[in-house]
Amino acid sequence: MSFLTANWENLVLINYEIDATILEKHLPKGTEIDLYNGKCYVSLVGFLFQNTRILGWKIPFHVNFEEVNLRFYVKRKENNEWKRGVVFIKEIVPKPALTFVANTIYKEHYQTLPMKHSITSSQEGSQLVYQWKSGNKWNSIEINVKKELLPIEENTEAKFICEHYFGYTKYSANKTFEYEVKHPRWEQYEVIATKIEVDFSSNYGSDFAHLKDLKPTSVILAKGSEVSVENKRTIS
Repeated sequence: MSFLTANWENLVLINYEIDATILEKHLPKGTEIDLYNGKCYVSLVGFLFQNTRILGWKIPFHVNFEEVNLRFYVKRKENNEWKRGVVFIKEIVPKPALTFVANTIYKEHYQTLPMKHSITSSQEGSQLVYQWKSGNKWNSIEINVKKELLPIEENTEAKFICEHYFGYTKYSANKTFEYEVKHPRWEQYEVIATKIEVDFSSNYGSDFAHLKDLKPTSVILAKGSEVSVENKRTIS
């Protein structure tokens, strides 16, 4: 049985090129940084969980909610094939039960904070806003997109960002958790405007404070799909 099933919808992926040495202390044993055209990326990601089930069960008041995370990209070689995955610096959700389960079972880095979102549609396209409150300050991600749905093309930065199908967690210096995230290939909307008001230092630590003044290499809005999280195992 899958640990988690849900629909992930309206995924905003804001991508920054970063010095790989900043990420070394977060790197799980057995993995290495996954580069695209020689560049190392972190992504600030906001999206919606819909119809969420944990071990097949819907938890009351924990079915539909927002998540914002900061993640980077790794790979791991097994049986002469590369597995491409993500590592999370932090995942922010509005539901405490999710934080408890994820941090206890998966040893992830979840935090529970007040969150909200809005989606406004017109004939031309849509505006999406994700917000979360840290301390007394609301952080926000806002984008405007065109209406037409487009494929994510081969050999593009968008494909690299969106198609990492494993998660890796640094449990200890010598132990790593691996799990698989299954979903079909996503499609995207063209992003025409972006507004980012995020205190990276207070949310993610001083190592990431400079992202506040850094221009993203790209901003993607993926439509999303049904997903499942499964096949958790320990790599020693």
